[in-house]
Amino acid sequence: MPQLEATPEIDFHSETYKDAYSRINAIVIEGEQEAHENYQRLAELLPDNKDQLITLARMENKHKKGFEACGKNLSVTPDMEFAREFFAQLHNNFQVAAAEGKIVTCLLIQSLIIECFAIAAYNIYIPQADPFARKITEGVVKDEYMHLNYGEEWLKANFEASKAELEEANKQNLPLVWKMLNQVEDDAEVLGMEKEALVEDFMIQYGEALSNIGFTTRDIMRMSAYGLAAV
Repeated sequence: MPQLEATPEIDFHSETYKDAYSRINAIVIEGEQEAHENYQRLAELLPDNKDQLITLARMENKHKKGFEACGKNLSVTPDMEFAREFFAQLHNNFQVAAAEGKIVTCLLIQSLIIECFAIAAYNIYIPQADPFARKITEGVVKDEYMHLNYGEEWLKANFEASKAELEEANKQNLPLVWKMLNQVEDDAEVLGMEKEALVEDFMIQYGEALSNIGFTTRDIMRMSAYGLAAV
């Protein structure tokens, strides 16, 4: 019988690992910080849902502190400048949409794209994580599914009125996810995370979310194809 090749043991304290981790850790810290701010902004745009959205914002802030502790545990300083640049386009698109009162676009960016991106990354990272980070990330990913569900439920309840704006927002923002994945491919690989697995998990989460909102399989295939524009 052919021998299965064993997965090489990850050295969490090697300089190569810590260098890659400085950028990946910064991305999750910045992502949680931006999510915190985005939900606060959504609370202003959706006053009837204010209490629920403020609760989501507080949870994201708690996640950020957890991931900051993960970096400290490995004596890694997160490269926050890299992370802010990493999210710059998505951040700007959210700010522009919020200023224009485009709630649907804001929800697609934060509650669908960013949450699905986070869930996919955390799902792929957990089996490869150091014990301290694994425990924290397992707790965070459970919360992110709840945040995704909030966006799904709101958009489902307002689907017919939201459909055209959702399709346009998807067209503008989904290609950014591919650019972001390409940007961190090498660092993610050092942490034991394969890009193909990240893409697959993201597309499963995102496709299921679009289906739950009310899009048909044909719609989802067409909308997903916009991601290929960045490849």
